[in-house]
Amino acid sequence: MNYEAMDILFELLGTISFAFAGSMVGIRKSMDLLGVVVLGLVTALGGGCIRDLVLGNIPPQMFRDSKLAIYSLISSLILFAIFYVKFDFINSRTMKKIEKIMLLFDAIGLGAFTVTGINTAISMGYESKFLLIFVGMVTGVGGGVIRDVMAGNIPVIFREEIYAVASFLGALAYIMFFKTDINKNFLMIITFSIVVIIRLISLKCNFHLPKIKKI
Repeated sequence: MNYEAMDILFELLGTISFAFAGSMVGIRKSMDLLGVVVLGLVTALGGGCIRDLVLGNIPPQMFRDSKLAIYSLISSLILFAIFYVKFDFINSRTMKKIEKIMLLFDAIGLGAFTVTGINTAISMGYESKFLLIFVGMVTGVGGGVIRDVMAGNIPVIFREEIYAVASFLGALAYIMFFKTDINKNFLMIITFSIVVIIRLISLKCNFHLPKIKKI
């Protein structure tokens, strides 16, 4: 598989994963079909839209190629249909398992979009390390921020959870070794793995950034 195909694969993986994670927030908030679909779409596409605006890639890719929007829509509809038919999931033990799966999807989306965000900037000829790290992170966390604001939650990256930090460390590793002789596909997989593993370990071990206690 060549570099471009691997990038497309990561973009598809991130889109579907974030669509599931975003839709789940809407379901937990008892939103209707439109609300669930909208949260799925903004989570999956929001980060990429912000990235394209920062890079001057206008109109954003999501408006020029509808494939990712369609994949997001289908993913959101599938999840809504499952819970609409099996509504008893909401109040069952199964829900706890589903929430863990959604956290995994969210971690996968974060890792995949951190990679594709940097790849997009590189493909446009940008070389600034600061810019590459920024667009990698904003692609990874941007959709989640929009989702949380729309759902009336404090965005995850502004709470104590290790989220944006995982994206930052992955992005940093990627740009440090991109111009070396390391195989680019292998580097993408490693970067993706770094982000996902850090995110999952932080959840498992309850690692978090320091914060000021309530006064």
